[in-house]
Amino acid sequence: MPPRWSRKPDRKDPDYRKLDDRMNFAVHVAAFACINSGVWFFRIIQKANWNWAIWLTLGWLTVLVIHALFIFAIADYSGSTTPPSPNEG
Repeated sequence: MPPRWSRKPDRKDPDYRKLDDRMNFAVHVAAFACINSGVWFFRIIQKANWNWAIWLTLGWLTVLVIHALFIFAIADYSGSTTPPSPNEG
């Protein structure tokens, strides 16, 4: 069952942006798992000497870790999307 959003989806909404980023990350993890496991499956079955498979796995895993760090540690999902006006404060 897909997630339901109670209001009109808007990328400016911090809650929606947080959910969207996490779902995007989940899709990237799923793609990594499917493609990487397929590469290693055929590498083992064919007894191939695919040195690029190691670099593919390490490179893609590095990108996933950086993506996870951004999503879970760095990204700011506060409600403030516009700078304050000079008349405030």
